[in-house]
Amino acid sequence: MDETLTLQFDGGSRGNPGPAGIGVVVSAADGTPLVTLGRFIGRATNNVAEYRALITVMEEALKLGAKNIVIRGDSELVIKQMRGEYRVKNPDMKVLYEEAQDLITQFKSAKIEHNLRHKNELADKLANLAMDKKADVTEVLGDVSPSVDEPVDSDLAAGTKLTCPRCKCELQVTREPASRPSFAKPFICQCGAKMKRH
Repeated sequence: MDETLTLQFDGGSRGNPGPAGIGVVVSAADGTPLVTLGRFIGRATNNVAEYRALITVMEEALKLGAKNIVIRGDSELVIKQMRGEYRVKNPDMKVLYEEAQDLITQFKSAKIEHNLRHKNELADKLANLAMDKKADVTEVLGDVSPSVDEPVDSDLAAGTKLTCPRCKCELQVTREPASRPSFAKPFICQCGAKMKRH
């Protein structure tokens, strides 16, 4: 993949240290989100969460085959340490810093920039949602798992076609679901989005 992807990351902790979460967004050159992920990481400090978010967003970009990236985050400390403007003194942070430095060298070109908090909103929301749920999340509006009141496709006949609104992949139902409608769940694409009928 030769286009330049934009990687946004955010990490937070409630208590510092306390319950912590990360949020990462990988976007195509036209701004289309390719990966949106929030992850609960257990007990950590804000700075550890920020580094874990940075590491995760680069891992996600590598999975997509990215070669050229621009990384944006609102942690001045992490950005300046990654650029070599600040020294890394904390031993726990040094391990994470070295892991992040190792990952960034795997890209053909990589630029890391400080992002103002209001421009890092989606990554921030994903991190907070992951902390709220104490679980991985892939969407901010509507969770990937259905709520009690959410309608689900319980009448998917053989031959029904579904498309992912995010990555545009398709699937076709080859046999009707065996479970009763009350247990039916929406089909979730590998990218985390809910599949829609054609």
